[in-house]
Amino acid sequence: MMTRDEILRKIRTQINLNGHIIGAVAGAGMTANYAVKGGADFLLALSAGKYRVMGKSSLASYFCYANSNDVVMKLGKEELLPAIAHTPVLFGLFAGDPFIDLARYMAEIKASGFSGIVNFPTVSLIDGQFREALEEEGSSYAAEVKAIETAHSLDLFTVAFVTNEEEAVQMIKAGADIICVHLGLTKGGFLGAKKYVSIDEARKLADSVFKICDELHSDSIKMVYAGPANTPLDMQYLYQNTACQGYIGGSTFDRIPIETAIFNTTQSFKSYDSFEKNELIDKLIEGNGSSSDYAEFVTSYIEEHYMKEVHLRDLALITHVSDSYLSVRFKEEVGISFTEYLVRFRVNKAKELLAKQNLSCKQVAAVVGYSDYAQFSKIFKKYVKSTPSEYKKRHAHS
Repeated sequence: MMTRDEILRKIRTQINLNGHIIGAVAGAGMTANYAVKGGADFLLALSAGKYRVMGKSSLASYFCYANSNDVVMKLGKEELLPAIAHTPVLFGLFAGDPFIDLARYMAEIKASGFSGIVNFPTVSLIDGQFREALEEEGSSYAAEVKAIETAHSLDLFTVAFVTNEEEAVQMIKAGADIICVHLGLTKGGFLGAKKYVSIDEARKLADSVFKICDELHSDSIKMVYAGPANTPLDMQYLYQNTACQGYIGGSTFDRIPIETAIFNTTQSFKSYDSFEKNELIDKLIEGNGSSSDYAEFVTSYIEEHYMKEVHLRDLALITHVSDSYLSVRFKEEVGISFTEYLVRFRVNKAKELLAKQNLSCKQVAAVVGYSDYAQFSKIFKKYVKSTPSEYKKRHAHS
């Protein structure tokens, strides 16, 4: 187990060398291993992480399917701590647990080998009448502040999730080593949040909290968690426009990559002909691709999958580059944007199908990837200068 001073020295060195640090939520030993190999500076054992690798939403950690602290203790002792020797693992503590004596339980956390704690599940993500009832019952944010204060007195490393300036002030006074602005559930993937703040709203919130940190305690390490920030490009925006010094990811590291990898691998085995493209994909993943290689990959993918949803971000994920990088390389080679190319390809396919006379206009729209016929008709008319039905009739008489 690393001491608080050792952890602080390590991460401050990383900030000086790299500009920022990374914390990763690990819901299993495997994700912990590869997060550390990828450069994670510390790990967080959270019940949300365990639920995610079980195929459930992070929100499951807020319900009584199991005792959150018991889930975390079991996860840490059986999967994370035995596998990770030189990287600190923090315990996701539900401070409002009515079945623990905080001081004794904190001592147990330390004795088990955890290097510190983080206040999760946190009531700061709950509002309304339910939040009021929780506060009255004792499951309050004040209890989380007390937990951070107790951990600090035991020389444990502490990460405090906050959602506003007031909470940041409380956690700074409690001695939190890291103030992390929790931006809500992570967007993206199959189980990701469908509603989330914009990246600019996240910037404004983080900036206001970090200014308080700098005013009250300039040594506070400032990080953000989840929400709309789930790509390096998102974080680059926050690093450039706030005093942010690091990112803590949950779904970003332990759910979305697994979803994508398993889905794509299974799909590639299902479609045997995709093996022919492995050499090109490997070349792109290794960073050795030219603009023509990226364009070839994208155009081939569109040719095979134009009838389904096709998103540039998914192709960027497969080739291990950012959306913007792939977009620029594609346009360099093809001369038009990815979106423009996809639309033109689908319209041309639609023209071919309409000419065959054996499909209705709505059927053609569905075949080329448009579930909304009105949208398809509008796009078709823009590019062909006639509606799908007009084109079909004209071709029939030609």
